[in-house]
Amino acid sequence: MTQPSPKSESSSKHKALAAEHGPVKVAIVTVSDSRTTDTDTNAHYLRAQLDAAGHQVVVYHLIKDEPDQVAVVLEKIVESQAQIALFNGGTGLSKRDTTFDVLSRKLEKTMPGFGELFRMLSYEQVGASAMFSRATAGVYHGMVVISTPGSPAAVKLAWEKLIAPELQHLAWEVAR
Repeated sequence: MTQPSPKSESSSKHKALAAEHGPVKVAIVTVSDSRTTDTDTNAHYLRAQLDAAGHQVVVYHLIKDEPDQVAVVLEKIVESQAQIALFNGGTGLSKRDTTFDVLSRKLEKTMPGFGELFRMLSYEQVGASAMFSRATAGVYHGMVVISTPGSPAAVKLAWEKLIAPELQHLAWEVAR
């Protein structure tokens, strides 16, 4: 029988401790020039996933891809109960894509692995165009901030492969 490595034991212990702290309070922010609250499939998907996992959506914003709007909503979320903010949209290379630019200037600690893993996983779905993504994550004023592309496939990929498995662990790790 194979023994788990010390790192996996440590991670397992941390996840167990994190689970004891109950549901995570989450903010969802969709950055889009074209979506409405009715057509915001990413927010509908994330809300359903969070509800099913027993977590709480405490803030929701749908904003235009304008730097000042991204900055203002980030500050509003910091003042809320949210432990984790999930931004989707505005991470590409077009002139209108400004979410990454605003958030990357604000993050006090970055999690380069999030963007690296996201692009690696995305490559399996979309090929070399995965390199256009500026998905990022980090910590701002004690809150985890995660920013993904706005395509529904990208949001689902990030949620299923990266965010959902570590949501409680992330919230706990930043708060301890």
